Amino acid sequence: MHPPGFRNFLLLASSLFFAGLSAVPQSFSPSLRSWPGAACRLSRAESERRCRAPGQPPGAALCHGRGRCDCGVCICHVTEPGMFFGPLCECHEWVCETYDGSTCAGTCHCGRCKCDNSDGSGLVYGKFCECDDRECIDDETEEICGGHGKCYCGNCYCKAGWHGDKCEFQCDITPWESKRRCTSPDGKICSNRGTCVCGECTCHDVDPTGDWGDIHGDTCECDERDCRAVYDRYSDDFCSGHGQCNCGRCDCKAGWYGKKCEHPQSCTLSAEESIRKCQGSSDLPCSGRGKCECGKCTCYPPGDRRVYGKTCECDDRRCEDLDGVVCGGHGTCSCGRCVCERGWFGKLCQHPRKCNMTEEQSKNLCESADGILCSGKGSCHCGKCICSAEEWYISGEFCDCDDRDCDKHDGLVCTGNGICSCGNCECWDGWNGNACEIWLGSEYP
Repeated sequence: MHPPGFRNFLLLASSLFFAGLSAVPQSFSPSLRSWPGAACRLSRAESERRCRAPGQPPGAALCHGRGRCDCGVCICHVTEPGMFFGPLCECHEWVCETYDGSTCAGTCHCGRCKCDNSDGSGLVYGKFCECDDRECIDDETEEICGGHGKCYCGNCYCKAGWHGDKCEFQCDITPWESKRRCTSPDGKICSNRGTCVCGECTCHDVDPTGDWGDIHGDTCECDERDCRAVYDRYSDDFCSGHGQCNCGRCDCKAGWYGKKCEHPQSCTLSAEESIRKCQGSSDLPCSGRGKCECGKCTCYPPGDRRVYGKTCECDDRRCEDLDGVVCGGHGTCSCGRCVCERGWFGKLCQHPRKCNMTEEQSKNLCESADGILCSGKGSCHCGKCICSAEEWYISGEFCDCDDRDCDKHDGLVCTGNGICSCGNCECWDGWNGNACEIWLGSEYP
């Protein structure tokens, strides 16, 4: 058994031996000195040039600052706990940094990761050889991302209209339609909070439970984190405890106001009295089109003069068709009802009283695909169907739509914030949701 001092001496000696061998460049010749201790046959400038890294100017560090230059040859320092080596002392055995728990995904050589690209493909790369684009190769086509995308560090980024881990699936809708479906009311794709795949948004949810999370909505437009004074994903303390969070906006309880219901409100009216004043003759406070505060209504959208009245009872948006034309261009709107010019009639003044076609021509235009006149739920006038007034919910070009299929909120079809178009709510600006119940416009005044 050798004493510890002897083992340390052997370790140091072997290190010096190998360091000396590796420090000698191929061009080194013993003849640079005539005999040991003799003067160097190289000039000082030439000796230093041989000890500098290629491309380094005169005056730069010799032997990378890790050794001394002896007649054009680097004699590397041997220090504990490491060791420098290489013709110019450029290598250190511990220079390779760690990545993901391992030194390098390839081979650590002279302080740098050498990636395994023996096939010459160059698909493995990165400072730690952490990127392997072979993961992007489609098993069937043997192409990168199936030929429908680009690979970045082992992940496929698909072209429009394609999806899947390797872009192997094609959408059944056009890229433009996909983009349209994923566009949020503010014009952003998935509200910049999700990823659009074939017209559907996958929201970047931050809820650790995996349940319905803080970011949701068809276009990820709702962010419940905005309802919290200080965001804590494990807390349900919404709206300072004084309101309800509705798609990232706080609906405050009576007696509280503020963006997060953080301010108490001084109102002499009781909650019941306040609601009664805001309700008027309607079944809902502010006719379902505004916010009631201390007996006074603030109509939505703020600043929109089409919604007005003491209890927001007038909504001139009801006089507009889906293209925004008021009363068909043949009348004026008064508190949400069209007053038609002479010679025109209809809910939106869309029907002329005089017709320049025969009854036969008119009926042909009113027949639906099954050959029934106005689906049996209306009458034909001048080539257009007039749906039965007794059945308020019947609509559509051929009276083939049932507006009862439109979603309701607070008992109102499309919450009174949109038009029911053949069973689907077409929301007015600033509103969203299946029943147009979510306000996404500017802040409440």
